[in-house]
Amino acid sequence: MTTENISFACQIQPTNNTIALGLRVVLDQVTIFENAHVTETVQLHHEMSDADGEHELTFELFGKTPDHTKITETGEIVSDALLAVNNISLDGIDLDQFVQSLAVYHHDFNGSQAPLNDQFYGTMGCNGTVSLKFTTPIYLWLLENM
Repeated sequence: MTTENISFACQIQPTNNTIALGLRVVLDQVTIFENAHVTETVQLHHEMSDADGEHELTFELFGKTPDHTKITETGEIVSDALLAVNNISLDGIDLDQFVQSLAVYHHDFNGSQAPLNDQFYGTMGCNGTVSLKFTTPIYLWLLENM
């Protein structure tokens, strides 16, 4: 029996292209993208099997320092460096809403607070990892999570 492949795709977009942030994308413990200096929009594409299985997709932001965020004396952020992860799709199906409701963003506000698991809203501004667990065949997982 042959299994079909499905296509994973997403767009990585820096909000400040003068500050290089690092991003590592891992699918099932295999790095499919790594760049320590993301300064322009990246379109990421990867083929994977649609055979029965459990999977984990992670996006890890690294290399952000306190100098990358400018804060006024009153605590207002006036400039920052973030990476937006959007247009996430599997087999051409937009998963942005699924990711926002199902993914977990584990970070510690760049060392300024205790580690926590947070909801992911499409942007990464703290060193940490966004994790999405899903199963294949992808269409069954989509039906179960609608």
